[in-house]
Amino acid sequence: MLVIVGFVIGAAWGAMVARKRKGSRLDMAQYGAGYGIAFAILGLFATLILGWTGMG
Repeated sequence: MLVIVGFVIGAAWGAMVARKRKGSRLDMAQYGAGYGIAFAILGLFATLILGWTGMG
C-alpha cells in the first residue's frame, strides 16, 4: 500500500516541480515518473521495515 501511495505522491510532486520550472508536458511526465519511482522505492523500504519490526 505504501508503494502505491508513494508512487502517486511522487508523481504529483514531480509534475509540480516541472511546472514550477516552466517545463513542457513531456518534462512533467519525466519528472513525475522519476519522482514516482523514487517515492515508490522509499515506500517499499518503509513497508519492509514496518513488516520486519512487526508494526505493519
